[in-house]
Amino acid sequence: MREIRRIVLAYSGGLDTSVILRWLIETYGCEVVCFVADLGQDEDLDEAVEKARATGAKDCVVRDLREEFVRDFVFPALAANAVYQGNYLLGTSLARPLIAKEQVQVAREVGADAVSHGCTGKGNDQVRFELTYQALAPELQIVAPWREWTLGGRSECIEYAKKHRIPVSATVAKPYSIDRNLFHISYEGGILEDPWRAPDEEIFEWTVSPERASDTPEFLEIEFEGGRPVAVDGARLSPAELLRSLNQRAAAHGVGRVDMVEDRTVGMKSRGVYETPGGTVLHVAHRALEHLTLDREVMLERDRLTPKIAQLIYAGFWFSPEMEFLRAATERSQERVTGTVRLKIYRGTATVVGRKSPVSLYRPEVVTFEADEAYDQKDADGFIRLNALRLRIRRS
Repeated sequence: MREIRRIVLAYSGGLDTSVILRWLIETYGCEVVCFVADLGQDEDLDEAVEKARATGAKDCVVRDLREEFVRDFVFPALAANAVYQGNYLLGTSLARPLIAKEQVQVAREVGADAVSHGCTGKGNDQVRFELTYQALAPELQIVAPWREWTLGGRSECIEYAKKHRIPVSATVAKPYSIDRNLFHISYEGGILEDPWRAPDEEIFEWTVSPERASDTPEFLEIEFEGGRPVAVDGARLSPAELLRSLNQRAAAHGVGRVDMVEDRTVGMKSRGVYETPGGTVLHVAHRALEHLTLDREVMLERDRLTPKIAQLIYAGFWFSPEMEFLRAATERSQERVTGTVRLKIYRGTATVVGRKSPVSLYRPEVVTFEADEAYDQKDADGFIRLNALRLRIRRS
């Protein structure tokens, strides 16, 4: 490894990155500039800046990425109906490439030799960060402390923090790993490592328990243009504002909780608990509008791509040539996905109760069971006989 004079660290102010900041300074004897991405995590970022500087950082750069995050990462994933292994809407997976992209930009601005992150050697995020670094700035060196130091786990990190008088909120009794942004909150570690044990109710920071939610359903209308949500109940909002609004309304009804065991990129299974209230509502609404507006064969081909897109996002390949290709195909498929969906949110569920579109492919005059002149039912006879020809030949 070449001599390192300055490192830009992706910093959150939590246990891991706080310890890593001090460890980098002591181990490499270099300057460390912290980078904090504002993705709508609802934390005191001024406090994080002060903490970084107090822990020894040369500087701490904060960038507001909320609109870019929702517009350029969340909405394209929702347009593709990207869901990993049937449940996970990829909240953390979508955030990491954006953080890494901006971190690279900061590294270039401050003349850094290297970039660093707080991801463990067992997790997915190390892959997501480092694939992005290498795709966008292969000249930068990468320092991954969890793969270098002798600290064995979070308990030892807590002891290290105490030794160096670094204030942290994590404790040995509650060492949850929490990741929050405008799209979701994820929880790992602690008692959640036992997949048989249900998460304690106090773990959830966002959603009301469905059992304790209001007994009165709430109705809302979401308007889409070209596959992207643009308005709620007639009010046009920016991407971040729209998602924030839906988060508040859906969370109040307990919508968006997921508890699953998933396959990490590195090869092991892990248990994750997620809250994605607004994203769940958008996913349900978008799919319903596609059923109204997409050609059957276009939908079929796009649906073949969806699992691959979700897998690529999960595995950190956002900035890859195959992802560019698949995103272009998705964007083309969404040209007709314009219209409005009405939903009922109630005690943990989001149910479609209406949909309309100026480019709807649904034709009442064709589908009606009443007498009509748009469809000759006798045509079905020849259609069925031709489709059955190979079946009859096989048995003749």
